[in-house]
Amino acid sequence: MNIKSFTALEFNRVKESIAQYTLSDKGKERIEHLTPSTNLKQIRSWLDEVSEGVRILEKSSSVPISSLNGMEILSSHIKKGIILKPSHFLQLAEFLSSCKKLKQFMKDKEFMAPRVTSYVYGIEELPLLLAEIERCIRNGRVDDYASKELLKVRKQIVILEDRLKDKLNQMIKSPKNKAYLQEFIVSERNGRYVIPVKKEYKGKMKGTVLDSSASGATLYIEPIEATNLQDQISLLKTDEDLEVTKILSALTVLVDTHLSEIKQAMEIMVHYDVLFAKAKYSRLINGRDVEVNDTHEIILNEARHPLLGNNAVPLTIELGNKYHALIITGPNTGGKTVTIKTVGLLTLMVQSGLHIPVGKGSKVSIFQQILLDIGDGQSIEQNLSTFSSHITNIIELLKEANDESLVILDELGSGTDPAEGMGLATALLKQFHEKGATILATTHYSEIKDYADKTDGFINGSMEFDIDTLQPTYRLTIGKGGESQAFAIALKLGMHPKIISDAHQITYKTEKLYQLEPNDVSKQREMDRQISYNRHTKRNGKENKGLKHEVAKYQQGDNVLILATDEYGIVFQGPDSLGNYIVQVKGEKRTYNHKRIKLYIAANELYPEDYDFNIIFESKENRKLSHLMDRKHVEGETLDLGAKRNEDKN
Repeated sequence: MNIKSFTALEFNRVKESIAQYTLSDKGKERIEHLTPSTNLKQIRSWLDEVSEGVRILEKSSSVPISSLNGMEILSSHIKKGIILKPSHFLQLAEFLSSCKKLKQFMKDKEFMAPRVTSYVYGIEELPLLLAEIERCIRNGRVDDYASKELLKVRKQIVILEDRLKDKLNQMIKSPKNKAYLQEFIVSERNGRYVIPVKKEYKGKMKGTVLDSSASGATLYIEPIEATNLQDQISLLKTDEDLEVTKILSALTVLVDTHLSEIKQAMEIMVHYDVLFAKAKYSRLINGRDVEVNDTHEIILNEARHPLLGNNAVPLTIELGNKYHALIITGPNTGGKTVTIKTVGLLTLMVQSGLHIPVGKGSKVSIFQQILLDIGDGQSIEQNLSTFSSHITNIIELLKEANDESLVILDELGSGTDPAEGMGLATALLKQFHEKGATILATTHYSEIKDYADKTDGFINGSMEFDIDTLQPTYRLTIGKGGESQAFAIALKLGMHPKIISDAHQITYKTEKLYQLEPNDVSKQREMDRQISYNRHTKRNGKENKGLKHEVAKYQQGDNVLILATDEYGIVFQGPDSLGNYIVQVKGEKRTYNHKRIKLYIAANELYPEDYDFNIIFESKENRKLSHLMDRKHVEGETLDLGAKRNEDKN
């Protein structure tokens, strides 16, 4: 397995989707580094875990997994001998609470998920550590009651701070100080309380200047009367800091003594995080556990590409018993590449312990390596053409391929002379097959389809194409090679059947008659223009007598059979330069080539010599108008006399 295979098969996109369901950074990291295993027992164990995880989620979708917020930093600080902060202990307390909730959650899940629930017994709840943290740390700081000494010091600080505030308030309210003050408030500078005094009255207020305003008009003075109290408070705060550090150090040591149990609980929590992320993804794609083997047997029933969701057309494939090589043919954009990539991706997913979107009875074989040649692969940096790049890659695949390889080849032999490309593609398939590899390949070469039909171990498959809608169905049919559908599409789009028959003979060296469906005969008039029936074709101004053909002659009034529809009509006009006649059928005038009609009853057997054919081809109103216009000019009236002129010619 390699990074190239992961990228080409879009396995990384699957992992990104799964990672979205993780709650911890560590769990996300595990998913990002998820790689396939080749150990059959390990894969089977992974799949069983996910199956149990799915059953748990079906009963209760909310699993109390911890996000492990701050736990990695906490562990790192302890290793370095750094005293933990109150915020670290709060994060640890949250983690220990999550561990307790998880154990309670798993209690009633043991019957449905024995393997998954067993892991929870590896988590130590550490109730004494949790209780000590909750006793000492509250509201983001060391609590007053964490120790007697801390409680005593903080009480003294509160008493002295109250005295100090009272003293300062008395000073700003005193009438004698009113003129000196900029504002009648007590503020704080550098942790000490001060009074704002106007600059010009600096000498009137005894004390220490600790700060000034931006303009310099105000001085912040600590009155001498308050200095003693503030010095006492500072000493007490130093004692407070020492006591807080002492308490945090003791808690850090306590955590350190349980660090191994905490790290084990973290590891188990990460495992649960990854496991339930896989289970949630399985439910998203309607995934299923499958039977895994190492005998190269692949059975995929109603399989879907996981990244296509409900838009994916179900795929059914079976390999590994009679056949180890599937050659898929069909039109472009028909789904050939998606099909082989689906098989490769689902194999990677199973070997990574993931459920896959398939039907019942599906089986997947494990492979030591999945070797691919998919996509354009053109290398600008190495100045290699698309074909050269493919061949360079395939040479490497040939070196690595063996009987434990799944080889996926897209458009093998393309990008060069068709004859040489076909020969090279066939030889490569033969070589990979002789190495014992399981092969999935797509191609357009009909010769390769013939090779697969005649060679043991190979089987053809084709992608269906709806010729009526001119759209692929993306469905795979096993056992039959597909056509490129170029001829069928050309016929559907209106190309003359004779041209397509000629193309078939040139391509396949066999004759095949292409023709329109009976209900498409109305298109014949337009299609016949594609083929020239001029019996006097000239090149460079000279008559080419070798192209002369006899054109059947029909007269106006002849009763003819329309060969394509078994209808009868009467010849109205013709022939034109292409050998086409206008024939009236059921009151409608249609154009047919002379080859598509046959004389049934000649006109001279049906009508008198001087018969007026306008009676057949013209309406009663037109006939009356014609007689009137023969006698005089009729203002504003016109009449198509094509029939009459044609009669005069004959």
